[in-house]
Amino acid sequence: MYADTETLRRILTAGGDTWAVVGLSNNESRAAHGVADVLRRYGKRIVPVHPKAETVHGEKGYATLADIPFDVDVVDVFVNSGLAGEVADEAVAIGAKAVWFQLGVIDVEAYDRTRAAGLDMVMDRCPAIEIPRLG
Repeated sequence: MYADTETLRRILTAGGDTWAVVGLSNNESRAAHGVADVLRRYGKRIVPVHPKAETVHGEKGYATLADIPFDVDVVDVFVNSGLAGEVADEAVAIGAKAVWFQLGVIDVEAYDRTRAAGLDMVMDRCPAIEIPRLG
């Protein structure tokens, strides 16, 4: 419903290779850590975004999206639904091409705002599940 195959394919294969992963830290038990590793194996550059600004998977971390000093193609959101809309708005503000809300992250109003701003948007899906499906 909030991600058709064409949008998934566009984001995962043509949307660019720099992914800011919001909520990514060095906590290996968190889903963001494993998903970031899968994305790296598929050639994506991972940029950790977390208040601790930790280096993860060898990539320097940033406290906010606005702190990243280079272009970001996709913002992958691993925060709870109550915070996700703000992150989507920040993604629009930094000029990202797409926003991806992970499994369980749902904010229909943020989805609509992000799409209205011209960005591709996926909600309640996981790129680590979707990218192998595209073959």
